[in-house]
Amino acid sequence: MKNTTAWMTRLGLQHPIIQAPMAGTSTPQLAAAVSNAGALGSVGIGAYGVEQAQQHIAQTEALTSGPFNVNLFCHQTAAADVQREAAWLDYLAPEFARLGAVQPAGLRRIYDSAVGNAPLQAVLLAQKPAVVSFHFGLPEQHFIDALRAAGSITLACATSLDEARQIEQAGVDVIVAQGMEAGGHRGSFVPEEDRLMGTFALVQILARECHLPVVAAGGIMNGAGIAAALELGACAVQMGTAFILCPESAASPAYRAQLQGPDAHHTAITAAISGRSARGMFNRLHQLGREYGQPLPAYPMVYDAGKALHQAASGQNLSDYAAHWAGQGAPLARSMPAAELVQTLAQEWQKTLQKI
Repeated sequence: MKNTTAWMTRLGLQHPIIQAPMAGTSTPQLAAAVSNAGALGSVGIGAYGVEQAQQHIAQTEALTSGPFNVNLFCHQTAAADVQREAAWLDYLAPEFARLGAVQPAGLRRIYDSAVGNAPLQAVLLAQKPAVVSFHFGLPEQHFIDALRAAGSITLACATSLDEARQIEQAGVDVIVAQGMEAGGHRGSFVPEEDRLMGTFALVQILARECHLPVVAAGGIMNGAGIAAALELGACAVQMGTAFILCPESAASPAYRAQLQGPDAHHTAITAAISGRSARGMFNRLHQLGREYGQPLPAYPMVYDAGKALHQAASGQNLSDYAAHWAGQGAPLARSMPAAELVQTLAQEWQKTLQKI
């Protein structure tokens, strides 16, 4: 029988809760508060350059003596497609004009993948985080092997059984089963092959078919959700949207207000914000993406256009183009300090178990 909790015991976790990395929203303060409360905090460095990533990890280390997770984007870098990029910018021209903003002349690759990124990999191997996780795919085998040899526990996101089997074959320690309810970017290796499986169906299938521990991610917002996920075969849960309203997160006032209003009831998946499918509260880019009848440019070039529109709109106190990522459980989000939220979740989970 497989031991699904040995990795948690090794880390000294008191609660089966991982705060999702949420690049751009997670902070060293949030990750440290979660880790100090006995769960596993996370920082997402996929949107950072090497120097900023190094600083982010060091800042988190300074705030906690507990383990925390460092998350990497492992997408395959797409070749530039000048025609697609020009067509998308032409389509967005009226939006820039409406805002009185200058339209970019072209789209840039604003984020680098961890795949083939020797300087970034060197930072991780030097700083040796307790946990390193992968999103959008897997890095090179030699890097996975080196991380594990350095003592880091490795996690990787799977949205299907096929991806989970690749994770298992690569020698990764834990599978994060991400359901389509989850906020933020889908972790699918090949976006065009995403089957949009729900969290609980995916967890049960992976728990039965795979030898690795499975963490449930997507739509889990409270102790009852934790209990349900663990009953279905997960060893822990990963929660992102639940932590956005914590004062330690980097969420803007507009983001927080939207998450506490009626818009929280309307989340949708779109690739029109970044170039990869991601779930967030419905905005103008969701609508534009639905109406666009051509293939989008690749990730992260689409993000460059979206961020330019958001910057222009923000100057007018508008959040029409903001990437306010949120899962389907968004209306259940609560505003409280991260440590208090961890304790509340743990208490709710225990109370649910007593009822069963």
